[in-house]
Amino acid sequence: MRSYNFETAPNRIGQHTYKWKEAEKDSQVLPAWIADMDFEVLPEIQQTVHDYADQLVYGYTYASEELINAVLAWERDEHGYTFDQAALVFIEGVVPAISTAIQAFTKEGDAVLINTPVYPPFARSVKLNNRRLITNSLIEQDGLFQIDFEQLEQDIVDNEVKIYVLCNPHNPGGRVWEEEVLEKIGRLCQKYGVLVVSDEIHQDLTLFGHKHQSFNTVSPDFKDFSLILASATKTFNIAGTKNSYAVIENPSLRQKFQKRQLANNQHEISGLGFLATEAAYRYGKAWLTELKAVLEENIDFVVNYFAKEAPRLRVMKPQGTYLVWLDFSDYGLTDDQLFHLLREEAKVVLNRGSDFGQEGKGHARLNTAAPKTMIKEICRRIAEVLPK
Repeated sequence: MRSYNFETAPNRIGQHTYKWKEAEKDSQVLPAWIADMDFEVLPEIQQTVHDYADQLVYGYTYASEELINAVLAWERDEHGYTFDQAALVFIEGVVPAISTAIQAFTKEGDAVLINTPVYPPFARSVKLNNRRLITNSLIEQDGLFQIDFEQLEQDIVDNEVKIYVLCNPHNPGGRVWEEEVLEKIGRLCQKYGVLVVSDEIHQDLTLFGHKHQSFNTVSPDFKDFSLILASATKTFNIAGTKNSYAVIENPSLRQKFQKRQLANNQHEISGLGFLATEAAYRYGKAWLTELKAVLEENIDFVVNYFAKEAPRLRVMKPQGTYLVWLDFSDYGLTDDQLFHLLREEAKVVLNRGSDFGQEGKGHARLNTAAPKTMIKEICRRIAEVLPK
């Protein structure tokens, strides 16, 4: 018996919710794309928002000792990562933090490397800051993404890469990189003087017995050339409150990052973001445990359903996150044909795979963080419109 409600979805129509925008125009549409959840938030977070409203003044705020201690305790207890509070830098989002790092530690024309397919703002952040985008293609083996380390080293050397933006756990593949993989990445970057910016926003959402390992816990000397980016927002469905944090243990790197952050006027954080993050980390463990069980059930359903009803559709079962990478390439459809089929005939909105890199052609990303009744209907609709 569950203590929290994961069976019914809150009404999000009419709330200017980006995920449900198309459904406001067409009531038949079911969205399963943008990465937020159609579950009610933790009750303590809801209460925190009510209490915030009762303050009557919504002015500038600073990070309280209670918040800082909550973050330190969460990282220690959940991920075995202990660091001094001086290393903790709050910023409004992980993506802004990536851009800030690119600006702080490279100059225009410098090379920044990412593994593709990957979350689209990685490439966007590199390009819009006029840096050279270097893409290192992940390879699929036994239903999982793997890194081609020979190619990775060549890409780093040939392009004189300055920053490697790592995604761990990986989005869209749901890959939870093992310690030995992170060790190899770290030693390569150490050898060639590459700064690692590790996006670990999905760190709490590891599934099926997999465990997240922060890049900085692999080896103490990795802390000298890394920035760890994390947040409660993805885990607890509070992205709209706008708060994340960087852990930068190297004081010189931290000073440069904060100088750039100040130049961008990114040093002020939403008061609601501070409060929601504290509530999430102080009270959210039991809720998260139930959420992960629900996500595992939903993902298993997706894998088993498509294996039976649409066997030509290849499903990459994630080790973490609530995002599932779907490979439609066996159907021989162009991307435009595929997404017309999904959107206009199935009335389902998924993320277009090609947005994650050229490797994503013929693919889509499915969000499973919704009540199972909704996931079942989405899967039924997809299977029904696919060619037999």
